[in-house]
Amino acid sequence: MRSVDEQLARVLAAAVRPSPVRVETAEAQGLLCAEEVVAERALPGAAQAAVDGYAVRGVDVRHADTEPVVLPVAGEAVAGKRQNQRLQPGQAVRVDRGAPLPTLADSVVPAADTAEHAEGVTVSRSVPSAAFVRREGDDVREGDVVVRRGTTIGPAQMALLAAVGRDRVLVQPRPRVSVISLGDELVDVDARPAPEQVYDVNSYALAAAAREAGAEVTRVGILPFEPRRLREVVEGRLLLSEIVLIAGAAGGAVGERVRSCLSELGELDTTRVAMHPGSAQGFGTLGPDRVPTFLLPAHPVSAFVGFEVLVRPLVRSALGKSHPHRRSITAELVSPVVSTKGRRGFVRGRLLRDSEGGHYLVQPVGSSDEHLLASFSEANCLMVLDEDVVEAGPGERLRVSFLSQRS
Repeated sequence: MRSVDEQLARVLAAAVRPSPVRVETAEAQGLLCAEEVVAERALPGAAQAAVDGYAVRGVDVRHADTEPVVLPVAGEAVAGKRQNQRLQPGQAVRVDRGAPLPTLADSVVPAADTAEHAEGVTVSRSVPSAAFVRREGDDVREGDVVVRRGTTIGPAQMALLAAVGRDRVLVQPRPRVSVISLGDELVDVDARPAPEQVYDVNSYALAAAAREAGAEVTRVGILPFEPRRLREVVEGRLLLSEIVLIAGAAGGAVGERVRSCLSELGELDTTRVAMHPGSAQGFGTLGPDRVPTFLLPAHPVSAFVGFEVLVRPLVRSALGKSHPHRRSITAELVSPVVSTKGRRGFVRGRLLRDSEGGHYLVQPVGSSDEHLLASFSEANCLMVLDEDVVEAGPGERLRVSFLSQRS
């Protein structure tokens, strides 16, 4: 039996990272930037008003705090229109926020500190040079790197890409994941199952988990165990995927038959992993591109835990993430939990925050039956019990791994 850490090391060593691609900026959110994005022009491109008001020379209003100054209004500048205005000494120009400043104007008096009338505008506030002005290049200078290689493109990076006029950007694309459910007993959710049949849960659950991890997912759906058909489908998906998941193909005679069926495509190892649930699984690399391929248990909870522990870090690594693992913390246990000696336990739990002390508490979810699907849906974390732990009681502190954020 192989340890979880050993299996995870094998999995991550097999990561296939897709080559960077250039995509439209609107499609880049959540991906890693694969280039240094350099500004080709300054931002803003020229001095502009930061507020609605009047463009002036600071020297003309330097005494306005003690003695209001009346200036003739020589015109108006509005945002988005190019104007070749030149401010003469002792004049003011009405400006909108974002409007270019007239030549020789070095400040803007906010409209709230002025009163316009037939003779011009009365200014009741002095302003120093550059007050309420966005100078050329204040935000970004020509040649600045605005988004660095390896940065996740979020809303702020999208704003910068748009601000410097980049309609396309080189990114690390989402790894393509194909999800297959294997089993003669399976029917899709739009069918009515016979007594001996069950709905296909795994292809939906694993596709959702892979999508949440950041992958581009193809849910292949249900395949009966017919060796030639299985081999043909898998061989086809290897050409279109960076990761292939086959649920219902792990453990016992079924796992061995699947391994034998796919052996012509590469190497699949079906050694058990020292974890629970989900110790029965398989992993290898198939096809000419050595695509990581997983055999996961038929039971949805075991398959999901296997995904969280081993597949999700691979997806995140293929995305280019330097820290591919879920965030984990230490929390105080509220109720007792049990585990299996010699195996690392991943027990569903609900993470809470103590209202007084502010420290984390964790409450086991559901009964001791680790395969109950309904109670698993209430969990927001997995409690991690080391291989030498058989039980843990209230007050003990455990490592806890976050699951998807719950609203």
